[in-house]
Amino acid sequence: MKKIFVYTLGLAAVFSACQKGPINSLNTPIVSEVIVNPTKSDLFNLATGAESGMRTSLGTYLDAISIIGRETYRFSGSEPRWTTDIMGGGTKALDNNTFYLTNPWANRYQVMRQCFILLESLKTTRDEIATDKQRKAFSGYAKTLIGYQLLLNFTMTYTNGIRVPVAIGEAQGPIITDPAAALAAISKFLDDGKADLTGSEVIFPLSDGFQGFKSAAGLIKFNRAIAARVYAYRQQWAQVLTALNESFFDLNGKFNDGIYHTYSTSGGDQTNPLYLQLNSTGEVRVAQPRFAAEITPGDDRINKTALRNQPASSGSLTGNRDLTLWPSLNAPITIIRNEELVLLYAEAKVQLNLLPDAIVALNRIRLGHNVSVIPTTPTPTQASLITEMLTQRRYSLFAEGHRWVDLRRYNLLSTLPKDRPDDDVWTMFPLPQSETAK
Repeated sequence: MKKIFVYTLGLAAVFSACQKGPINSLNTPIVSEVIVNPTKSDLFNLATGAESGMRTSLGTYLDAISIIGRETYRFSGSEPRWTTDIMGGGTKALDNNTFYLTNPWANRYQVMRQCFILLESLKTTRDEIATDKQRKAFSGYAKTLIGYQLLLNFTMTYTNGIRVPVAIGEAQGPIITDPAAALAAISKFLDDGKADLTGSEVIFPLSDGFQGFKSAAGLIKFNRAIAARVYAYRQQWAQVLTALNESFFDLNGKFNDGIYHTYSTSGGDQTNPLYLQLNSTGEVRVAQPRFAAEITPGDDRINKTALRNQPASSGSLTGNRDLTLWPSLNAPITIIRNEELVLLYAEAKVQLNLLPDAIVALNRIRLGHNVSVIPTTPTPTQASLITEMLTQRRYSLFAEGHRWVDLRRYNLLSTLPKDRPDDDVWTMFPLPQSETAK
């Protein structure tokens, strides 16, 4: 994926908030040029640009929520806010008008806006450019990405609210602060996307991060995987299982099968924003010490980190294990993969009190990582298996954007360590200043 096509709207100042560093826009044609009688190239550019745009500020997003979730530390000589604001050091608090919030937030809405431009363009697309089945594929893909991107912003601001995006020309709606209503809106985009993808024909290119999922059937599986995550957040456990059955979930499948953001060092493309050389000193990303201290001996997930030659320290914080999840500038970053789906299956089964099924799934995770099966004495209970499930999610999905959300879902944020006496564990990010001013 070598080019990023970002179509801008005069009616929306998407990047009005303060940002740290540039947000690249290589191509900014006027919207009216692509929503009236678009060419096939226009449609392709909108589709591939949306996929590419999902990567922008993703590193900032993952760093921020991994630090709040006490999975990682980020030491940076040029950016002290990773160890102050994000961790509540001293009197510091999360800022509603700075890079760690405004960049991810704005970029997610930029992708959603590009998807809405694609949807608008389909209204005037001639049959010789794309048939009805092919237009449905574009539409289903766009709605799926809208749902997914909106979910990430909901993850950040939670009860401070999100704004549900609307079609071009429609008035913006209010900030929705009710999590149930926000998640229902996200589910609606995903359900509509699934409906459009059903019986459609995909003609637009996707990166190799969608390898095995580039057809309509594959995109439906991707859509339903994201839907299963949303249903878990909504505590709709039967629907989690239904969505998993329509996804690429495979209880005995490879953990890493799934969909990814791809990166490369090719000219015009993006490199992995989370890659850092091992044992670096200027810019450092290390595991919070409890990751290694509390892992079961022999668990191979310890290899998501590597012991440093010398511990790294900043702001009275110290870590001695670098992250190895992204070993090169070309390394992919997970969107969703089968290991998460196995854990969603286990969670739904526990919550439905179908404990034998949950134990099978949790043992699948444990054995897959060189950990013995769950002891049968004392007899596992629903409560003990919820704890077990959260532990397995902690290590299987380490630094992938889940720990903070999981503990918030289960009202367990108070169990996270405060590494310094004046630190805080934030429940959510504030709503960006650009939204509160509207």
